[in-house]
Amino acid sequence: MHADDVVRLRLSRQQLRPPRAVSAEAAVKNLLAVQSQEFSYARWSLAQRTAGASAADVEQAVADGRILRTHILRPTWHFVHRDDLRWLLMLSAPRLHRKNAGMYRQAGIDAGAAARSARVLAEAVAGGAHKTREQLAAALRLSGFADRGLELAYLIMHAEISGVLTSGTPVRSAGGTLKQTYALFEERVPVMPGGPADRPAALAELVRRYFLSRGPATVKDCADWSGLTVTDVRLGLGLTLEADSAALGTAVLDDMEFHFSSAEPGPGGPADAAPGHDAESGGHRIDLIQCYDEYVMGYSRTRYFLGGTAPARPERDTPMHVVLMDGQMIGSWRHDLAGGRCELDIRTGPEPDAAAERDTSHAIDETVAAYGAFLGIPTVRK
Repeated sequence: MHADDVVRLRLSRQQLRPPRAVSAEAAVKNLLAVQSQEFSYARWSLAQRTAGASAADVEQAVADGRILRTHILRPTWHFVHRDDLRWLLMLSAPRLHRKNAGMYRQAGIDAGAAARSARVLAEAVAGGAHKTREQLAAALRLSGFADRGLELAYLIMHAEISGVLTSGTPVRSAGGTLKQTYALFEERVPVMPGGPADRPAALAELVRRYFLSRGPATVKDCADWSGLTVTDVRLGLGLTLEADSAALGTAVLDDMEFHFSSAEPGPGGPADAAPGHDAESGGHRIDLIQCYDEYVMGYSRTRYFLGGTAPARPERDTPMHVVLMDGQMIGSWRHDLAGGRCELDIRTGPEPDAAAERDTSHAIDETVAAYGAFLGIPTVRK
């Protein structure tokens, strides 16, 4: 295995290259969990992996509850398919509560307060009465809890991790942006027969789907992505291979052991082409991905295959999202939405010559057009 193989296979398995998912929820199902702090950009992460999904398509999947947006894994906001949330919580909730214990104490949340607030929150959203954060705050205030700050944030997160709340149907604010709402977990998340029944089975399922969708990757990559320990991941890997010894392939690169799907990858460019080239045009392929995209956040120890350090925060006026050329980072970008149009601020480094500059500019223009089609509004590059 070579570095180009890692890039090519990751792009394919993550469905940033064909064959893509048939829908946004299918893309989530493949990736298991998709980090989604910034909802407007996270929609794009799903649409990039589908055959032409629009922003409205992704929003409708979230509104219908086919895709749920909640705190899970490390913990942070993630999109999760509704069929997977119960067993993911079974696996990760105890660890998440331990990780949050210091913040619970700082916010004054003990076992009694958590139980009382859970009852208040459950009653507030019961019967399909989905509530915004502000509406939940008002319900908590009437019962003597804080309606702002650290206590409010961690009371709601505690309820999410405990299987009391999950995401509801978003509502539009006066400014037109979508706002998260919360729903009763038991009304929103079906019981899936045949799913992982216990912790070992859940470990095996998480590890299997991580390496199938993100491989080639290492055990440490999986542990950091999932919030599990390396020991847990090794256990899950062993159970996966015990059930099907041919499910995953293994290779050594840079003195590390990588695991990946043993199935043949999807169609790509010619065998001698760069790993991320556009298979149809033969030219360079530009991808605008959010900085929390799974192509970035799905790895820790081996994130360096991006070809650089992914930006963690903007510096002054620099956009923080990631521009890829053929699967490797070459710049940053952001969108500005106002007045029914979108302006894309895309910044890349200098090209070695005029021909390369033209090729890159053409590839960027194609991506700008795709982003405009996704949003359904006029979209231009600044």
